[in-house]
Amino acid sequence: MAANEYYNSSSRPHNYEPSISSTNPPSYASQPHQHPQDPRAGASTVSPFESVFDDHVYPTDSHTRPNADSVNSSQQTFAYDTRYHGATPGDVSPVGADDIPLRQQNKTPGFAADSADHVYDVSEQGAGSRSAPKRGLLRFGELGMLGSEKKRIPVMVYLFSLIQVGVFIGELVKAAQLTGSPIQIHPQFNPMIGPSQQVLINMGSRFVPCMKNVDGVQNYPAPGFGWPCPNTTSLDPTNDSNKCSLSELCGFSGVPNPEWNRASGLNQTPAPNQWFRFITPIFMHAGIIHIGFNLLLQLTMGKEIERSIGSLRFFLVYMSAGIFGFVMGGNYAAPGISSTGASGSLFGIIAITLLDLLYSWGERRNPGRELIFIVIEIIVSFALGLLPGLDNFSHIGGFIVGLCLGVSVLHSPNALRRRIGEDHFGGPSYSTVGGGITSVAFPSFHRNPVGFFKGRKPLWWAWWLVRAGFLVLVIVVFIVLLNNFYNNQNNCSWCKYLSCLPVNNWCDIGNLTITSSSAPRKRSIELFPLELVANLYG
Repeated sequence: MAANEYYNSSSRPHNYEPSISSTNPPSYASQPHQHPQDPRAGASTVSPFESVFDDHVYPTDSHTRPNADSVNSSQQTFAYDTRYHGATPGDVSPVGADDIPLRQQNKTPGFAADSADHVYDVSEQGAGSRSAPKRGLLRFGELGMLGSEKKRIPVMVYLFSLIQVGVFIGELVKAAQLTGSPIQIHPQFNPMIGPSQQVLINMGSRFVPCMKNVDGVQNYPAPGFGWPCPNTTSLDPTNDSNKCSLSELCGFSGVPNPEWNRASGLNQTPAPNQWFRFITPIFMHAGIIHIGFNLLLQLTMGKEIERSIGSLRFFLVYMSAGIFGFVMGGNYAAPGISSTGASGSLFGIIAITLLDLLYSWGERRNPGRELIFIVIEIIVSFALGLLPGLDNFSHIGGFIVGLCLGVSVLHSPNALRRRIGEDHFGGPSYSTVGGGITSVAFPSFHRNPVGFFKGRKPLWWAWWLVRAGFLVLVIVVFIVLLNNFYNNQNNCSWCKYLSCLPVNNWCDIGNLTITSSSAPRKRSIELFPLELVANLYG
């Protein structure tokens, strides 16, 4: 009642100016309520409905006329508790009629509404602890491409890792069944701490003689030669474990054995054609050290890359880089090398990290230092591929596909997105002033193919032509290499130096040579007469 009489009084001024002061509302605890004394003796102005929980920011005595200072003070404090009401001309509250409590308002600093309402508003300090901080410059090692802030579950990384661990356990079990030991210790120790090469070949490693006619095998003169069996533990050519056929060594229902015809051996039909050996080696490893290093890289860098680009893109890059690497190695590596491992796939992922750096160059603190670090990492990795027995062509092929396919399937560079406009890349463009949408996203291709291309900017077309060009380039090179693998022999004499150093006959390792000597050359594959055996030990 007293409040209604006070605020509805005709003598009360109506045109108030909100105070720019930011004085906080009176504390309930520190300022106890005091009732003004009424001049009439014995009269009580305490309302029978009043309690200790009432808000006393307005006077309870409706007959007491406030002075100018008290009006301004009451006016300001009244604004604190009434800012949730709609604003009309003459009202105290500057809040719009369409404003909603608890919604963040665009307030002018110093205005009366800038003070925090202790009932309806949340302070900036309190809200800051719940909201995500603004993203600044990227630190060393952070991903910066579009999507890197998302916390997706790296399904493909976990799935690939589980499959690889399971396959490796299967390798150890089969080696134990065939040779009596899960790790090769006879006739020599496997430095990778894993099964023998014969076991790996029998389980699906990339071994060219199991995949096509090879010069030096199908055209070798009769009576031919024998191959080491998967269960062999001896170098003795007279041992029965070294007198298997090519079909027994390759496994998987076997392959056509060589006809030992020097004249038309390379045209033998049907030819060995275990094409799946371009895929299965991705999930196989030569030993504990081999799989340990690959899983370390895959579960760290690979996991972050998948979270950034998504599982579908990661799957495409990972598998394409791995397959392309083994195809390239099949063309230019020595035909007697048994190759396994996900190194080609992981080199494709390393290429994605380089693209991420280039795509977010402007948002990084020290992009030059990160570029130097990645380049050194790539050079060291390729240098390790020059060691004996390693297939560096798989590394090179995987890296090339990672770059080309990454440009094709990844999101566009951040600077290009800002220059062209976000609406050209699947989302609306938001104005920095007022927070309104300035343009509408283009429709998706599968919903409206014509509308997807209509109205695009020339720079958008140029970038998509570049992306399409890289995709076509990868497909064409893959087809050419695959055709060359099956229809031609390796005629590149200098290519071998990309995978070996010309010291201690390292570049001869894996070559199929014809000899009549029974003394095997270290880390080489030699073909012997029928009573001897092809030495596959490294």
